Amino acid sequence: MKKLISVKNVVVSFAVLIILWQLLFSVSNFNEALFPSPLKALKALLEMAGDGSLFRHIGTSMYRFAAGYISSIVVAVLLGLLLGWFTKVFQYVNPIVQLLRPISPTAWMPFIVLWFGIGDIPAIVIIFIAGFFPVLLSTVAAVGNIDPIYFKVSKNFGIRQPELMWKVIFPAAFPQIANGIHLALGTSWIFLVAGEMVGTQSGLGYLIIDARNNLRTDILLATIVVIGIIGLLLDALLKLLEKQILKSWGGAD
Repeated sequence: MKKLISVKNVVVSFAVLIILWQLLFSVSNFNEALFPSPLKALKALLEMAGDGSLFRHIGTSMYRFAAGYISSIVVAVLLGLLLGWFTKVFQYVNPIVQLLRPISPTAWMPFIVLWFGIGDIPAIVIIFIAGFFPVLLSTVAAVGNIDPIYFKVSKNFGIRQPELMWKVIFPAAFPQIANGIHLALGTSWIFLVAGEMVGTQSGLGYLIIDARNNLRTDILLATIVVIGIIGLLLDALLKLLEKQILKSWGGAD
């Protein structure tokens, strides 16, 4: 029943969005070349799907996203667990993290292009930076918030490092770490598109720039919708994965 309600909510939400889009198109004074209708955007979407270009760009973007996002999670969680455990070390590292964290990943783009050239690597690095800091800080905070009773019980059972880290600390901290992973998913997906707008000849970000340069606003809007839908699906898949992990550890129904 809950799944049916969720599906109904999604359908109603999209229907309302399309209706509002059509109403705005009907009452606006913009030329259709500047502000296309939902039908024209749909035709552009079918055009890209028909010649296969849409799926090629999606595949390229997903490869870059997976490489940057997964690597950022792995590195940030491992480093966060260590810094969360060695709190005195983190006191020296934290000022540097707080200095770098507010800087937009795209601000590093000139250096990234100079260091790595053009192609997949700059976009992957941008995604890595975007996902790294939210996961790192949430992991450090999660380790610091673990109930001390876990450590007392572990000591009684003779559990020491490194088993303590993987058998006790990580599972206990995971629910809070998952919040950072969710936040990183959104920021990484956003900056994937930004990263692909510079120095690439493929991907969804490039597709947006190419559509703008060719005044194909129908393709531009269709691509924006695709980006949003993929982001929604990625979030749903991540929630499902998180639920399965928690369930395996006895933390979810």
